[in-house]
Formats: sequence, C-alpha cells, structure tokens
Amino acid sequence: MTYIPHTDADRAAMLAAIGVESLDDLFDAVPAEFRFPALGLPDPLSEMEVAWEAGGLARANAAANDYAIFLGAGAYHHFVPSVVDHILRRGEFFTAYTPYQPELSQGTLQAIFEYQSMMCMLTGMDAANASHYDGATSLAEAVTMVSAHFRGKRSKVILSPGVHPQYRAVVRTYHQGSGLKFVGDKGGRATLPDLVDMLDKDTAMLVVQYPNFFGQIEDFSGLADAVHAAGALLCIVTDPLALGLLKPPGALGADIVVGEGQPLGIPLSFGGPYLGFFATRTEYVRKIAGRIVGETVDGDGRRAYVMTLRPREQDIRREKATSNICTNQGLMALAACVYMSVMGKTGLRRAAELCYHKAHYAAQQIDALDGYSVDMSKPFFKEFVVTCPKPVEEINHILLEHWGIIGGYDLSQDDETRRNQMLIAVTEMNSRDEIDTLVEALKEARKPHLHLSHEH
Repeated sequence: MTYIPHTDADRAAMLAAIGVESLDDLFDAVPAEFRFPALGLPDPLSEMEVAWEAGGLARANAAANDYAIFLGAGAYHHFVPSVVDHILRRGEFFTAYTPYQPELSQGTLQAIFEYQSMMCMLTGMDAANASHYDGATSLAEAVTMVSAHFRGKRSKVILSPGVHPQYRAVVRTYHQGSGLKFVGDKGGRATLPDLVDMLDKDTAMLVVQYPNFFGQIEDFSGLADAVHAAGALLCIVTDPLALGLLKPPGALGADIVVGEGQPLGIPLSFGGPYLGFFATRTEYVRKIAGRIVGETVDGDGRRAYVMTLRPREQDIRREKATSNICTNQGLMALAACVYMSVMGKTGLRRAAELCYHKAHYAAQQIDALDGYSVDMSKPFFKEFVVTCPKPVEEINHILLEHWGIIGGYDLSQDDETRRNQMLIAVTEMNSRDEIDTLVEALKEARKPHLHLSHEH
C-alpha cells in the first residue's frame, strides 16, 4: 500500500472546508491542561531502565503457567503444541497484510482456505468465512446476516439465556436502533420449550449455545424442525473443541454456527487477540459477513486461491454490502489451522475426552464436600456450576492467596439470582493433583474463620 502525504495546499484546503484556520484549532475541545506538553509525563528512561520497569509490571501479572487455572467462561487454558507458534512467527505469515494481490499472497490465501475447510468439517456446515474478531462479534454478524436475509420482514431474534451473557450484550450493542427485538433471555430462566413457544411469524432467528454458558449439553433434537416450521433460522454458538466429541451443529439442523476459536491453539494472552469463527449453509453464503477465500485455477490451469464473493465487502460495491466488516483475524485463523492440522480428528477427540473426564472427576469430588453442590441436572462437557457456602469472590481470594489457584467464574456478576454460584472449567491442562488440591482448598475455604499456613 502506498501512502501519499498531504501538501501544505491540501491541508489548507481541508482546514478551510472544516472552517478552522490551523491544526491546533482542531483540539480546542480538549482542555488546555490535558494537551501536550502539559501532560505531566515523567522524565525519559534509557532502554535498560524501560526493560526493568516493564519486567516489573509483567511480574505482577498472574501468568497462566504459574497457577492452576479453573477459570473458563469463554476463554480456556488449553495445550498449544509448540509448532503453532513456530509457524506463526515465520516472516511470510507474521508480517503479511491483507491479501488483496493474490499473485503475491498464495501462501496466506491457501492457509485461510484450509482453515475455512477444516471449520466446515468441524461444524458440519457447507461454508465458513475467514474469521471474525471473536465469538461475540461472530454472533452479532450472524444477526446482521439474518436481518439482511429477511430484508426487514422479520424483526424478532430469540436469545437463549444459556448463551454467553457477554455475547448477548455485544449483539444488543451492535444492533441498537436497528428495529430488531431481542427476547427470551431477560428473565434468565427460559427453558428450551419456552423459547420454542416464542416462535412466530415475526421471528428471524433463534440462538442457542452448545454446550451452553453453564457447560451443559442440552437436547436439541427437534429444535431445528420447530424453528424452520416457523420460517426462522437456527444459530448455534459452540465450543469448537467440544465438537471433537459431540455431534456437530450441522447434524442438529443449524443454519449458522458461530463461536470463539480460542480453544484451537490460541493461548489466553490476557484476553486476546482471539478468533471468531462463522459457518453457514450454501444457500446463505452470498450474505456471509467478512471475507471468504476460494479455490480456482490460474491462466495456466494451476490451482490458485483468491478472495471471492467480494460484494459483501466494505471496499467493493458498498451499497450492496450486508455488513461493514471487511477484515479477519488472519494470524489467529492460521494458529487454529495449524492446531487442527497437528491434532487431527483423533487428537481433537482425545483432548475433548480428557476435558470431559477430568471435569466429571472434579465435579464428583466437589459435590461430595459439605456445603457445596454441583448442578448435574443435565450432561456437561468441561464446565459445571457449583453452589458454594459463601460468596464466590471470597472463596476465589482464598484460593489465589493461599493455594495458588485461579478459581471459577462468579456467576452473580451477570445474574444476581445466582449468588454464591461458581462456574468451574476443567481442561486437559489440569492434572489430577491440581484437581485434588482444588477440592482440598474448597474444603478449607468453607470455614468461617480461615487460618491457613499452606504455602504454594
């Protein structure tokens, strides 16, 4: 990409059009005490001093490898094979920009194509895009796509309370003022039959999660038939690693499958960058938001890769675009591609099985503790809800300070009716010793007056 600087004449013309005399006038809205140079910045440091300062700040972080982690709720501590990082750091990928010129970007384009292909196999869908920013924005873009599909003829979107609360919040933020109505999740207790009862001729889409936010695997048999009978579409939010073990959403009748791809070879990284995946059926492929890479042949008949179906993109035929998103998480999609390639079908299943069995072992041990109870009303994958004898915030503080354990997610943050309820995640990274230590720590944490001498 070429950047052409503005001339003095260009700048003068633009300032005149805006109605100001100088660039400084553009900052009048900022109080003078907050403008440079009156920022109160500290004296400059040498490179060595900066390294010391940054290192000290970094040591204050709770790094994943330094603690036993039982916190999930959308971001998980999974094993990442070393080859993933080695491939990502190759200059051809690490410095690659948007592949607008296919003749110069065949490697990047092929990697994205392979990622799309594997996501289709994993989800059981026909087509996938080159990724979105994260799982929440993928769901928001699914709503955008469905809204464009129905062209304003349907305005209701049913959200299950089992969908991640932050995903639901992002969806509402994305579509505020759009005329869409979001129902089903406000009370927090709507069951699957309740959601089906909400279907009507105004319903554009019903959204469920599999496994749901609470780790449970709900029975979706017949759900797609009910949704389609009402003329609506079914969107399933899913954990991609769970699909190594569970029936794919495509086999459940889903029209759109979205979710967070972080479990596929992407570290926690203190919250990002992550990867939103998006897959759908062939009949909706022209309405997919974001970009798609396709396989073709060049003038000599050789296999080649290009960005395809471009009318949806912001930069081409913008008036016909179904979304304003025109980018993707290329490096993170590459990480997922390498991870799935290395793990293969058998490896994904094995990782999922380890999560499943370790989570069930932990749940059984915790449920046996006095004062604690585990919700086992439905099958679960790697997360489960624990009702605790005291506030979760207090228990998590004890776990961290005395045992070196990062505890579960405090569900009261999203739902006040779930006070003293903790969502615990167990992955293949949690050893039996860690799980047994968690159980012992929870046993000690229930005491009204804790006096621990345990050192981690």
